[in-house]
Amino acid sequence: MVAYTKKWLSLDAQVARLAAKGLQFEEARECAQVLRAIGYYRFSGYLYPFRRSEWDFDGDRTVLVRVLDEVRDGVTLADVVDVIEFDRGLRALALDGVERIEVALRMQLGYVLGRSSGTAHLEEAAFTDQFCVRTEIRDDGLPAESKHQRWQQKVSRHAAASGEPFVAHFREKYDDELPIWILTEVMEFGHISSVYPGLRNDLATEIAQHFGVPTKKIMNSWIASLNYVRNVAAHQGRLFNRKLVVAPKRPSSAAVPLLGHLHDVETAKRTFGVYNMLAVIAYLLRSIEPNGEWNRRVSAYMGRFPTSSSLSIESLGAPINWSQLQLWE
Repeated sequence: MVAYTKKWLSLDAQVARLAAKGLQFEEARECAQVLRAIGYYRFSGYLYPFRRSEWDFDGDRTVLVRVLDEVRDGVTLADVVDVIEFDRGLRALALDGVERIEVALRMQLGYVLGRSSGTAHLEEAAFTDQFCVRTEIRDDGLPAESKHQRWQQKVSRHAAASGEPFVAHFREKYDDELPIWILTEVMEFGHISSVYPGLRNDLATEIAQHFGVPTKKIMNSWIASLNYVRNVAAHQGRLFNRKLVVAPKRPSSAAVPLLGHLHDVETAKRTFGVYNMLAVIAYLLRSIEPNGEWNRRVSAYMGRFPTSSSLSIESLGAPINWSQLQLWE
């Protein structure tokens, strides 16, 4: 481990440092205003793809060695600000799409589980053995709670703290646990992403196929990735040029033809880029809102990507012909 030795810099010093790196702007005051609004560290994340790179050659292969701490020729403050503004709109669109899917997932979870009983979420019969078994041992030597029990506790605490009027009304009128079709209304996406992997395969597959997803495994991956993107966007994280830590599994062309193009090129950007998640959202929304406009809105917005000599929409992992694909019609 190396000690962190960088010192605090005033806004004027930050502006001077950016100028020394080669960023062009007419007035220092204008650059300082941007830094005052979002901070130097956040600004640096958007500046990163505009930096110079050193390349090395290994036979016929070109290998990227490292990104330099210098900005490419001709890059202006306006170029970076355009990307910052684009990312702000992209987060809003992503959140809008994820919200629609989250609500539909809640409905399906409550509907499928509730078919057997209102308290099916408390019964081990609806879940896999692995989800319900108590394998871990606590410090006192006793078995720790199972994943199912820990999930129940989290959801119960969350429901108890809910300020929703319908929850209060239910508590006043009934002594029983909230039935699953009511409980899902106060669940967070994290609760769904935690419980879906533990569902019995037939139940999880039924939910997946309702959305046109062939298997539980693929749906589980998509839910986890949706939750990750939601958390990034909801906390004003940068989606632009982000490598998805939780990337969605890409189904085969035969299983999901509309997403077959995700396999066309195997690069880091195409595998872990944000476009993958946007494509998954667009696909899922087709089953939820067949006449919805989200995919067209995203397509139109992506068409306004601030392309420059240093940047293209491929930085999001999008294929060159993405706008012509049936998925975005």
